[in-house]
Amino acid sequence: MVLETFPVGLLQCNCTILGDETTGEAMVIDPGDNIPQIVARLEKHRLKLNQIVVTHAHIDHVGGALKLKQRTGAPILLNQNDLPLLDMMEMQAGWLGTATPEVAPPDASAEDHLIVGLEKYPAQVLHTPGHTPGSICLHFVPQKLLIAGDTLFAGSIGRTDLPGGNTRTILRSIHDRLLPLPDETRVIPGHGPATTIGEERESNPFL
Repeated sequence: MVLETFPVGLLQCNCTILGDETTGEAMVIDPGDNIPQIVARLEKHRLKLNQIVVTHAHIDHVGGALKLKQRTGAPILLNQNDLPLLDMMEMQAGWLGTATPEVAPPDASAEDHLIVGLEKYPAQVLHTPGHTPGSICLHFVPQKLLIAGDTLFAGSIGRTDLPGGNTRTILRSIHDRLLPLPDETRVIPGHGPATTIGEERESNPFL
């Protein structure tokens, strides 16, 4: 398995490439920016991109998705509850003082319980609203891996002071959907270092 997580864009969003070296297929999660770098990493591993999954529609996570689709032909999956945030992309760019990226509606909605990813490395979509209405996490059960977007961080949780955010909702999402996962589950958050479910259950001050 190829598994690479690296920061992209102004806000250093964690972008993840997951690939199957046997079939040559790959998925990319949260291609917020730096699309040439992402494409170069795919080419280095001789991987063909067949799916783009976006954990939520904030500019730093979705900003490069359409450009990556145009380069590779891979479809974009994003939970439909975040479509209003796509319509606010110019406003989001204004918050950062950056150019407005071109965006478009996803090819499919990343609904709760949907199975995404690769045939050998499937992931279940966990709808975890709170940071945004359509925030999702991806749970790779056999790999004991959770791609958490901006729902859960090492020692913190996603901010809820932006449009669509709700503190009570994000805490319920974490307690109901994430903390029941095995302690050894590795968590790759949307920003910053990786952690585990056990570490966050034990020491996260917000929980």
